[in-house]
Amino acid sequence: MTSAIISAINLLTKPLGETYVHAAQSSHQNALLVVLQANRALLLEQLQTDSSFEEVRGLKNEVTVTANWFSSETEDITWSFVQECLILLLTLARHLSFELERFRQTPARSAAKLHTPEVAPPLPPDILSVSQQKTLGAALQFVVSLGLCPYLAPGVGVPLGRRSAFGAMVEKLVHGGAVPAAAARRLFTTTTVLLQFAELASLATLVFTRHLGDVMAALCQLGYQPQGEGRSGTEELSAEERQSCREAIKSLLGKVYQPVVIKELLILQGGPKQSGTVVGSSGSSSRSAPAWLRCLCGQLLSERLMQSNGVQAVVRAILEGGTGAESDWRKCDGVARILVACPQQSASADSYYRQVCPQILGLLHFKDKLTAQQFQRVATRAVLSMVQEKPSFAQQYLLTPLLTPLHRCTTASNESHSQAAVKEWELTHCVEDVYKIWVVGNSPSAFLLKALEEVLAVIFTLFCFTKQNVSHLRAPCQEILLWYLSHAETSAALSTLRQLCGLQGQKNDMAAGFHFTPGSDGGAKCSFRESCSSVSPSLLCSCFIELWGDQWRLECLVQLLAQLKDSILPGDFFLSLLQELTSWTATAGEEEKAEQELNVSAMTLLEVEQQLLGRAVRQGQRLVLLQVLAVMLESLQHTVLLGKTTQVVDFMVCLLQRACVGLDQATEPSFGNPIESQTLSMGMGLVATLLSGPQHSAEDYSSMSRLLPPLETLSQKHSEVVVKELASNLRTVILTHGAYWPENLTAAAQTSRNPETSMQTEANDLQTSTSSPPGSCSLSNTHIRQPASSGGSAAGGTLQEGGKTSGTGVPCTPAKPFSGWLLEACDPDIPTRAFALRVLTQMVQTRTPEAFQAQEKVLMLFLENLEHEDSFVYLSAIQGLAVLADSYPERILARLLQNFRHDPSLSTSNKERSLETCLKVGEVLMRASRAMGELAPHLGRPLIGVFLQGTRDPDHSVRVSSLSNLGELCQRMDYALGPLAQELSSCVTALIKTEKEAEVRRAAVHVIALLLRGLSDKTTQVLGDVLMDLYRALKWAACSDPDDVVVLHARLALEELDDVMRRFIFPEQKLEKKIIVLP
Repeated sequence: MTSAIISAINLLTKPLGETYVHAAQSSHQNALLVVLQANRALLLEQLQTDSSFEEVRGLKNEVTVTANWFSSETEDITWSFVQECLILLLTLARHLSFELERFRQTPARSAAKLHTPEVAPPLPPDILSVSQQKTLGAALQFVVSLGLCPYLAPGVGVPLGRRSAFGAMVEKLVHGGAVPAAAARRLFTTTTVLLQFAELASLATLVFTRHLGDVMAALCQLGYQPQGEGRSGTEELSAEERQSCREAIKSLLGKVYQPVVIKELLILQGGPKQSGTVVGSSGSSSRSAPAWLRCLCGQLLSERLMQSNGVQAVVRAILEGGTGAESDWRKCDGVARILVACPQQSASADSYYRQVCPQILGLLHFKDKLTAQQFQRVATRAVLSMVQEKPSFAQQYLLTPLLTPLHRCTTASNESHSQAAVKEWELTHCVEDVYKIWVVGNSPSAFLLKALEEVLAVIFTLFCFTKQNVSHLRAPCQEILLWYLSHAETSAALSTLRQLCGLQGQKNDMAAGFHFTPGSDGGAKCSFRESCSSVSPSLLCSCFIELWGDQWRLECLVQLLAQLKDSILPGDFFLSLLQELTSWTATAGEEEKAEQELNVSAMTLLEVEQQLLGRAVRQGQRLVLLQVLAVMLESLQHTVLLGKTTQVVDFMVCLLQRACVGLDQATEPSFGNPIESQTLSMGMGLVATLLSGPQHSAEDYSSMSRLLPPLETLSQKHSEVVVKELASNLRTVILTHGAYWPENLTAAAQTSRNPETSMQTEANDLQTSTSSPPGSCSLSNTHIRQPASSGGSAAGGTLQEGGKTSGTGVPCTPAKPFSGWLLEACDPDIPTRAFALRVLTQMVQTRTPEAFQAQEKVLMLFLENLEHEDSFVYLSAIQGLAVLADSYPERILARLLQNFRHDPSLSTSNKERSLETCLKVGEVLMRASRAMGELAPHLGRPLIGVFLQGTRDPDHSVRVSSLSNLGELCQRMDYALGPLAQELSSCVTALIKTEKEAEVRRAAVHVIALLLRGLSDKTTQVLGDVLMDLYRALKWAACSDPDDVVVLHARLALEELDDVMRRFIFPEQKLEKKIIVLP
């Protein structure tokens, strides 16, 4: 029977036939009227004559009897057609309801007999086929177009004329420009029948997927339109009917998917007037919605918003179907503004924000990529807008709940040790939310900065913890900290840095006894720290943990400062620490004097204890300050510390003021600390460099005017004549704004530009700053024997990469006999000895007669200093031996080869000493091999034999050194390597395949790479017999070796071999023209 009813509906809604097309040529409206009338007549005729429609006719008559709104005497063709459609729809709904009830009451046993594994379960009778759904869809479209939309008031819903040209024609057809007398009653009838038809779930889908907005518009008009504003001026609905429409709209809005409901309500509410014709169901009318409808839609939207998951429904309604384009981001901002604005229908702003704000925070935790981006954008913009417009509500309902996990880390108690104070998922969500709102939102304000500052210590502690482990929280924590330091005011940022590094009392730090521990999902959780084991005292354990933790926090803080490359904050922090150090230096003498004058015997024990504790606290603060300065100087580049000229000037002010404090505290004349004098000279050279730059403005000289008081003090009180003169000249240049420029300032500026001079001694600095002529070294000789504080501040030049002596290491040939320098090379003072060794190296290099005659003594002296433990001394000796081997190769190389042989039969202590000496001699031989040049084939054969023997040494370090030397030498041997190719190949391939130490295998593969690189196009001639063996060894290493570095070296060597063979097989084509003169 369902098929019969659908067939009847199909007869009523079938398209126009050709006979009717020729009969109605006047207009489209007349043609449509003819078809509607003809189809209705055809349906009534088929119901009366066709026996297949007998059951349909009976059920239709029953429905017609119960439908008190049906009138067969109406002369309106369209309404007659709509009545027939409504009757058939109700007939179908009643039949499906009966069949569905019978299907549900079918005994389970009889149904079970029909069920087998191969048979699908029976379908409910309300399941319609695709063609049947298409037929019902056409009928519903006729009902809505002819019986509902034309009777809506102006501005209510989307008119048919704005949907399509056919809709405009239908709208004119229904009432022809006049208002029907029974418009309200017809609208009520159509809407009521559609709601009855939609009581079945399967039929409701057909109605509401395409006509929900029209049904909602009709219900709103029928239930809420004020009296007298309708299109019908004669007939009105009763109060009961209007109330039923109100209840129906509320029931309908509660059943349908909420984003769809909100979207339709927004369309009903209307928007700004738009010009032009808008096509589509979502278009807005050119006439705005009436005030009562706007108010009603606003109230309904507010109810949808304030219900559970209402915020998510609003966001989905507006953003669903977006593509992430710029228009979608603008929609996100618009939605955020909607959420922040409290609706007028709300009882109070407090209740509204209390209900909506948690849902806004919930938008931050979606997993779907596109949805998460849009929802996070809405949530971020909503939070930021609310912070600006409603800061009190934002603090209470947004920021406080969001930051609660971090606040709990500071207020946790140890009542329950078994449970974590903050769980991993809570901490993860909190950190990610802070990152999204503060960093991604990137809308700095004093309110947000203050809220973040309260939990910044906990975030920094978490960041330090993540630096020790692999955690996904490291990057967001780092970005949050960098964002705060970049956007906070300088004073607040400096105060925060002081707290984080321990120079100032920390606020809102981790609760006592609690720390972060790794979570199971790569995050972290806050839990109670277990007490130390009974093996070690708890006090010692806690002290060690605290000291290690402070050092690690300081290193992490410096790493953060290193990321602020474009900020002046690291430089300002560094200068503030220097100023504090200067102030402490100034008050140190007074404190020491006060402590000496303190009468302890007249004090109580409590006062003595307080005095001692105060002194310990002050000393601890100073130690922390020095530690922070040391770590910053060691880890940060000068461009980060002093990136601006003003910061350089501030740095020089601190440096000169500290020097003046040292002069004021001096009680008797002294030569002073040479390191401090050298630092002061370099600092003033830096000032001279600044002054020697491009033309300075008046503001630059104004900032440099702060240097005048300390420069004046130095020019009057410093003990060094050169420093006094340099300070006086700098002061004069600053005062005259560069009009006066002494000659010695040019040399001082040149010295400060040369990075090598930063490691020179006080003698060399003073000599350069005074521009003493070549050969005059009396000033150097005056201070050459001053002891240095450490071996690193040597009295000579520095060793550059590759072992070459810096050009400024020995600025002139000292006026001292050769025997004196030999004695200096045996001096126990490390800087003096190192400087003497470098002078002797220069004498050997310049082939002075004394050095040539005493080359044996010089060789012994270098060999003895080779065993010295200080790196500055033995590096100077290595450089001297390399120069000796270059100057007198045959004799010196033979002696060095004897010392290179490592004797494994020595005792343990002697063996270690012999091993160190062997490695140092290996470095000498490597430098000598590089310096041989074209003499390598002549001088290298003895070295190759010794290096091949060294590859069999029991110590792997010697084997690595021998292979390195072998590679450096072989790449320079050219054709002389031919007779040794077989032996060399056997040695290297055996080491690659059998050696256990990865470093040795790396060196062996590197030998082949250097060999191929050195021979280049000669490879096939020199290594023709062993080339296949080397290739197989490299392939084996690249495919089978467990060490990644060996594999990398092997692949690089294979690339070298590939280039060689390509050039051999495909030689470069040279366009040459040969001219042969015939005899």
